[in-house]
Amino acid sequence: MRPKQWAKNLLLFVGLVFALKLNDSVSLGRALIAFVVFCAISSAAYLFNDLADLEQDRQHPRKRRRPLASGRIRPVHAVALGSTLLLGGLLVAFLLGTRFGLLTFGYVVLNVAYNAGLKHVVLVDVFALASFFVFRAVAGAVQIDVPISPWLYLCTILGALFLGLAKRRHELLLLGDDAASHRQILSEYSPEMLEQLITIVTASLVMAYSLYTFSAENLPKDHSMMLTIPIVLFGIFRYLYLVHRREGGGSPEETLLTDRPLLAAVLLLGLASIAVLYLRGH
Repeated sequence: MRPKQWAKNLLLFVGLVFALKLNDSVSLGRALIAFVVFCAISSAAYLFNDLADLEQDRQHPRKRRRPLASGRIRPVHAVALGSTLLLGGLLVAFLLGTRFGLLTFGYVVLNVAYNAGLKHVVLVDVFALASFFVFRAVAGAVQIDVPISPWLYLCTILGALFLGLAKRRHELLLLGDDAASHRQILSEYSPEMLEQLITIVTASLVMAYSLYTFSAENLPKDHSMMLTIPIVLFGIFRYLYLVHRREGGGSPEETLLTDRPLLAAVLLLGLASIAVLYLRGH
């Protein structure tokens, strides 16, 4: 079920924070329920993904230790648990609202499409991975009924592409000549190509976030959100350092939780954003 990866579902709270509803108990409660729903749905997806990739995972130096690949858990038990989480999560999602339910169902459909073929199409596989993050962010905004900012789309998709490309690079270098046997799509990439794509996306992400800090309508008029730009830059630079010098990037959530400087940057960004939005006001 990969509890560490539930950290990705914290994106559901982005709309809550930036719509200035963090102190609204009703909105906070709805966001928390949405978080639990996506944790259940994503855990079901991880279970079914591990079942589908069982043979490939057994050839991977790290993934072969997973419970299914190592044989510690029987496939029939994974199917039963995954089905329960999936159906239960979808039921609660539609009870919360039709739009939120449809977005959650769309997230499930994308998971199925990704495993059915999208993950074997060059570049489309990375965009599909990025779309999972966009679904989370948009679903969080829909759940608390706030307008979806174009900046939310732009920064989320660029940030997700940054992580996805770094993940592909890590897999390619880690597996070496056996990369294609583990994940067929890796034969379509090269380290040089991924480096260029990461450079383009990184520059675009920095520009997009910087423009957001003084262009978004819901931010303080004194442009104080620009104070967070150095924190974002440090976080990006630190992640690139870990990717290039510490063989990181294969698991973004694990990298975040295990690297103290990166975790400190993320926490500082969150605190600084809340201070600017809720203490300085407009």
